[in-house]
Amino acid sequence: MENPIRLYMSMSLDGYIAGPDDRPGQELGSGGGRLFNWLDDRNSDGPSGQVYREALATGAVISGRRTFDLAGRWQGDHHDGVPIFVLTHHVDGDDVPPGHARFVTDVEDCAGRARTAAGDRPVMVHGAGAAQALLRAGLMDEMEIHLVPVLLGGGRRLFDHLGGASIELDLVRRLEDRDVTHLRYRVRRTEEAA
Repeated sequence: MENPIRLYMSMSLDGYIAGPDDRPGQELGSGGGRLFNWLDDRNSDGPSGQVYREALATGAVISGRRTFDLAGRWQGDHHDGVPIFVLTHHVDGDDVPPGHARFVTDVEDCAGRARTAAGDRPVMVHGAGAAQALLRAGLMDEMEIHLVPVLLGGGRRLFDHLGGASIELDLVRRLEDRDVTHLRYRVRRTEEAA
């Protein structure tokens, strides 16, 4: 698929992307930093290095508002000056996002803008809220899940609010590395799943 909208997310085996009590100053929640140990190998020639380089080769970012704020708004530059489209429920007129970031309130508009801005490169998705909104709208193409062998037991789940509809996935790549399995899924469209 050309120019896919692709979620990149580290997740515990029990489905959490952050530990309990994620907040400013403890952005990954209690124990949530464990989900990112695989990034120690991001500069390697191994699978984690490959996945990391692919993530940084994306041409635009879609982020949920909560993720954007917890990440310190990335000071307006997630990577290489690519546009950041922040999916949010509302925009306060005096809240101007920094740098390359823009607020967008409509999921279809957000996906369209990001895909156009990315050109022929993939669009990176960050955050559970944005991922769920894109999945509910049928606009997510792929998901790169960095599955970490830990049970966090609580925190923020990735797939809590999908609206009750079943979403079929096809595993298109599996890369094993130290302390993580990188799983890439293609999201089947409704007509394919039937």
